[in-house]
Amino acid sequence: MTTVPAAPDRVDPPLASGERATLVGFLDYHRDTLRAKTAGLDAEQLAATLAPSTMTLGGMLKHLAFVEHWWFECVFLGREYAEPWASVDWKADADWDWHSAVNDTPEELRAMLDRACAASDAVVAGAADLGALSQRAGRTGDRFSLRWILAHMVEEYARHNGHADLIRESIDGETGE
Repeated sequence: MTTVPAAPDRVDPPLASGERATLVGFLDYHRDTLRAKTAGLDAEQLAATLAPSTMTLGGMLKHLAFVEHWWFECVFLGREYAEPWASVDWKADADWDWHSAVNDTPEELRAMLDRACAASDAVVAGAADLGALSQRAGRTGDRFSLRWILAHMVEEYARHNGHADLIRESIDGETGE
């Protein structure tokens, strides 16, 4: 068993910093953890599953690109879906992001995530206050603070990085944080 190398630019979150730097630091850390866990894998490996789940690392890359787009651009800024999300029949397949990843190359999946992260970073950088409320409301009618969205995104990545640990180890035995 070998250890997955850390992404070369992965940086530990700051230990004593302001709220924004701390939240963004944790989000970047978890984004880079996912990048490290999927690094060097080809299309077949990114499509591998670990029974009984149908989850794949490629699906995870695409799902998290979608989640970035949804929370920062659609919910916080109030924008409509951009492509490729706008053309999806979500009623026909609510998990399209997970299922359709097999049709994308590893390079396309990685670039999709990188573009979504860059767009999200621009939204965060453009917000003066982490207490700013989203344009869209949740099921209860309440709007989300940018602070909540950042904390939620850290949770989303952390949970999926746990899944990525298991899937990656099943593919080639590599483990790591």
